[in-house]
Amino acid sequence: MTYDSEDVQQILQIALTRKQEGEFSREQLVEMASELGISSNILETTEKKWLAQQEEERSRRTFNTFRNRAFWGHFVSFIAVNLFLILLNLITSPSYFWAIYPVLGWGLGLFFHWWSVSQTKTEDYEIAFQKWRGQI
Repeated sequence: MTYDSEDVQQILQIALTRKQEGEFSREQLVEMASELGISSNILETTEKKWLAQQEEERSRRTFNTFRNRAFWGHFVSFIAVNLFLILLNLITSPSYFWAIYPVLGWGLGLFFHWWSVSQTKTEDYEIAFQKWRGQI
């Protein structure tokens, strides 16, 4: 029976998971790579790339948390202020519901804020993320 490289990778990944549920040391990683015929240069380059990807993912999670907190702050402000306006409206002039205008206007802004926070695969998201990281 023959295996392609993807099959070999998956089999070895499962075997490594079953062999040792704990962590591997750097020396064990180097030893495994050498047993598989992977040079130390390739391993080092790949490890650096993997570490960079891990840092990028961590930064994105932090950025998404930052954006979500900003949205929820906006949402709480929306609820508090508009409840106050509705109560004020009902007390001062119950025959004319003028509070609907700020509720609808601010609600539209809140919707667009939610929309921008929920979209993480757009160019605008990438620009905001790069600005947040200080790269632009």
